[in-house]
Amino acid sequence: MATEPTTMDIKDKAIDTVVDEKPSLDDEPFVSDGIHDGLIFPTEEELKTLRRVSDTLPWSSYFIALVELAERFSTNFIQRPLPPGSKTGAGGANNQAGALGQGQRASTGLSTFYQFWCYVTPLIGAWIADSKWGRYKTICVAVVIALIGHILLIVCAIPGVIEKSNAALAVFIIAMIVTGFGTGLFKSNISPLVAEQYKKTRPFVITLKSGERVIVDPVLTISRMYMYFYLFINIGALIGQIGMSYSAKYVGFWLAYTLPTIVFLLCPLVLWFGRNMYNHTPPTGSVLETSLRLWGLASKGRWSVNPVRTWKQMTAEDFWENVKPSKLGDSKPKWMTFDDAWVDEVRRGFKACGVFVWFPMYWLTYNQLNNNLTSQAATMSTHGLPNDVLSNLDPFALLIFIPICDLFFYPALRRAGINFSALKKIAWGYYTGVASMIWAAVLQHYIYKTNPCGYAAATCVDADGNQLVSPINVWAQTGAYVFIAFSEIFASITGLEYAFTKAPVNMRSLVMAVFLFQSALSSAIGEAFVSLSNDPLLVWNYGVMAVLAGITGVVFWYFVRKLDKEEDELNNLAASNFNALPKKEEA
Repeated sequence: MATEPTTMDIKDKAIDTVVDEKPSLDDEPFVSDGIHDGLIFPTEEELKTLRRVSDTLPWSSYFIALVELAERFSTNFIQRPLPPGSKTGAGGANNQAGALGQGQRASTGLSTFYQFWCYVTPLIGAWIADSKWGRYKTICVAVVIALIGHILLIVCAIPGVIEKSNAALAVFIIAMIVTGFGTGLFKSNISPLVAEQYKKTRPFVITLKSGERVIVDPVLTISRMYMYFYLFINIGALIGQIGMSYSAKYVGFWLAYTLPTIVFLLCPLVLWFGRNMYNHTPPTGSVLETSLRLWGLASKGRWSVNPVRTWKQMTAEDFWENVKPSKLGDSKPKWMTFDDAWVDEVRRGFKACGVFVWFPMYWLTYNQLNNNLTSQAATMSTHGLPNDVLSNLDPFALLIFIPICDLFFYPALRRAGINFSALKKIAWGYYTGVASMIWAAVLQHYIYKTNPCGYAAATCVDADGNQLVSPINVWAQTGAYVFIAFSEIFASITGLEYAFTKAPVNMRSLVMAVFLFQSALSSAIGEAFVSLSNDPLLVWNYGVMAVLAGITGVVFWYFVRKLDKEEDELNNLAASNFNALPKKEEA
């Protein structure tokens, strides 16, 4: 794969000139660590003027990505009834697959619950990993739990069970809970484990063959790792979902759920095979409790009955400065077993969490892909395609546009001197999400206008019970999925990067879990809009999502614009020291 120029070997004479050089963003002398030895660190002037490039990516990070290849459910299983004469849910060439016949509202509600559950449980997985087991062990246990859930999914879809809608629904809900719990446990740990395979943390200078001096930026490298991690997942999603959709339509849901289970069976093998390849970060005890104690100490005396005054005092420049161990001296509490640098890391982590609280409004737009857009496709002319297949336009677009952004778009912006920072990307993620919802709303309007039953498009059938649909070709949905894909590149992928790079080293799973938890909050908020997820209100549904995301995107940028200017400073904090566990407990 052709990539932007990356690290070159540093000549011996260059190494001789940098042994005593220290990073310009630190006041402390450089300490040899076996990772950054011999590298040339940029000056303040070079940080402002030299072009930045990514380093080469470690292959072990791609290997880990296999664990997230199989995860999604089919909404048709919940929404549509068994087609006439079917005992497996298969609809054949003339009908869409179906099973439980609970309708679009129930389908949206259960899908929303599943999303909520999958993104609440990462908080549990993060706490276990950071304080007890470490990321690798937590992931291994999570995979076993998720595998049990996958098996239950197959059970609810086999002939004899699927025909008993109440029993099948009960097993399906249990499968959702079990699978969601396992999925949540590893979601907050997979992403940090991927990025931890790259060990450099300081930007350094190299000279390209062209003679140009550039800065190799670890943050850009982490960004690229997450882009290709996301691409790798979507390769699996694209192949798996197309296979599942056709299996459900022409064979039955039992096969549709067996396919991802087979893929998931590879995960234990992948984890075992790479166990000595991965870079492991050991747990460090009650780090969450310690960070909350630190925040409580910092906020002491800053509360007021006047909310404006409270806000100003909580966001004052000296909020964290006054609780550094060096400031407290002999009066520091016994639980303060860390240095000043860790306080800076915690401050940075809290800043990141402040960025994440805006994400629920973004996820509201993205979640339309998982239910309402799939249901919309079923009311259009699919010409023999399963309606679930169209949702794969999203991963297909990601497979195209992630490499384009990485190899051409982002480097072109950097060559032009345009700083398309993480927070700017997230803001544009909102705006492209708005564009997707506007596209969906306009399309829904024309579906109602052209459907034989007008505003009853989802339930329109002829005298024989065959579905009647709008003559609009289902590929008209393409624009909505392409805009959603761009919003994922700008907001979702960048959110993963921001969570990892801004978290304290021993709290990466927890901060990642906070980022993922915003999707759970979005799902909870989404329950309030379930009533709009039905005819004849779907135009309003997409329109409301567009307005909410648009307003939030503008307000988001207003509040983070100052934080955006601190990006380099936050990315280059001094290494911290945290001692929470006795030596005998550290593994």
